[in-house]
Amino acid sequence: MAGQSRKWMILVATIWIQAFTGTNFDFSQYSSSLKSALNISQVQLNYLATANDMGKVFGWSSGLALMYLPLSVVMFIAAFMGFLGYGLQWLLINHVINLPYFLFINLHQKKPGIIMNTFGSIFHNHYWNFPVNRTLALSLTVSFNGVSAALYTLAANSIDPSSDALYLLLNALVPLIICIAALIPILRQPALDPLPPDAVNRDSLIFLILNILAIFTGLYLLLFGSSASSVTSARLHFGGAIFLLIFPLCIPGIIYARAWFRRAIHSSFRIEGSSFILVHDDDLELHKELLSRHNSSIVGNGDTYSLLSENGSMFESQKAKDSSDVCCDKMIDQDQLAMLGEEHPAAVIVRRLDFWLYYITYFCGGTIGLVYSNNLGQIAQSLGLSSSTSTLVTLYASFSFFGRLLSAGPDYIRDKFYFARTGWLSIALIPTPIAFLLLAASDSPLALHTGTALIGLSSGFIFAAAVSVTSELFGPNNVGVNHNILITNIPIGSLLYGFLAALVYDANAHLIPGNLITSDSVVCMGRECYFWTFVWWACISVVGLVSSVLLFLRTKHAYDHFEKHRISTQSIVS
Repeated sequence: MAGQSRKWMILVATIWIQAFTGTNFDFSQYSSSLKSALNISQVQLNYLATANDMGKVFGWSSGLALMYLPLSVVMFIAAFMGFLGYGLQWLLINHVINLPYFLFINLHQKKPGIIMNTFGSIFHNHYWNFPVNRTLALSLTVSFNGVSAALYTLAANSIDPSSDALYLLLNALVPLIICIAALIPILRQPALDPLPPDAVNRDSLIFLILNILAIFTGLYLLLFGSSASSVTSARLHFGGAIFLLIFPLCIPGIIYARAWFRRAIHSSFRIEGSSFILVHDDDLELHKELLSRHNSSIVGNGDTYSLLSENGSMFESQKAKDSSDVCCDKMIDQDQLAMLGEEHPAAVIVRRLDFWLYYITYFCGGTIGLVYSNNLGQIAQSLGLSSSTSTLVTLYASFSFFGRLLSAGPDYIRDKFYFARTGWLSIALIPTPIAFLLLAASDSPLALHTGTALIGLSSGFIFAAAVSVTSELFGPNNVGVNHNILITNIPIGSLLYGFLAALVYDANAHLIPGNLITSDSVVCMGRECYFWTFVWWACISVVGLVSSVLLFLRTKHAYDHFEKHRISTQSIVS
């Protein structure tokens, strides 16, 4: 029982790490001050934002380090990198030291090491501590990375609301303090013993409770994250947020009171452990074993599908095809996945069409939302809403958090409504082009707030769901390497999308009379500063939506085939 309590303490510790290490999400809070202090153009500011995301390219290094160093050592190395990078920037923005621009960019590259390390921590601590509820453990902990900006806004407002440089100081100190606080539970790793059926059901109920608490936390931060009218009220609100993050430590008490929960609550929910998991690793192994014994299968409508293994397995319908549909069918059927969970090493994954459709989906969906959040400070400033920057950042962070939580929704409703996770990914992308078109059509505060919420919701879902999609499509054993290959699109997108926005911004700053131009630093005011950027971003996000639909159509057979095998296996066992 003590081991069961420790695994929940580790989960809560990881939630803390995630909640306070998403420091790149508050870049918009101080980006305008940074631009002014360094006397740089919008293009140069974009290079800083790109460098802020560049560390994700080296996300594999945390996994490599964990092979040779204890988790606590790797965690503190990353925290110290953030402390050094943000600390020096705080000294620079306060004119204590002077640094050349190229060195400042190098400091920005060091900071995301915190985030890449926390992802390594999640995989290391939870992937095996929760063998039946791995997807829920990942989605829950990853979700809290989205509230970092709201938490730092509350913390800054409770100390000195007028200081933008304070964010850099908090970004330097808080992750290091949280790593120290999380050290004890992380070092007390429990033994990985098989769980009895009652323990599986109990874990599922606890995850349900934690998700309800997470939703309440998100609503709390959305309502009070930036609405404090005084330092005193900000401190009260920040204290409430800290309480909500500490409260899950009561989970060990819930475990010891399992008999009461099972009798009073659990019996009414009738939650089966595996029903919360859209695709479980053990089911994947059974699925692969069954497919290896049969080279064909019959689906419910009577159509026959053959399993081919040349150039990657695929299902091909034996029904006659119309000549007008040959091109479309070739796009959908060629080199199609035969089953979920088939292991794809890095050398194989880069040769698969499914991976590149997935890559484009992420590149034109989630990444463009992240770049939008990096530009929120200048977007609000250009519309004369600089005072609303904190509100916009909190709004984006809160809805990103809700989007991450929603990514676990398919796992909860699986028994009543089954849909391929790649299909949910397509649905999640729909709000992004709508939001950008809304932003292009109107410069009202309502349109800005609505568009920000929609983009945060969409990108948050994609960020959280991507880990599970990578595992299902390309194998759970290689998920760390494969996912790090996938997220190389983030710094690339940050550079390209941000550069596009910066060019439009600087061009309009020189064309519109009355804009402030001081040396290289340019401040653009007016709707035109980002109008064409929003139009281009809307078109790019439509490309991502189309790519996600193609990915869904190509993988739907594999998901449906897996579900039929799972249902038939359950009926045999029962």
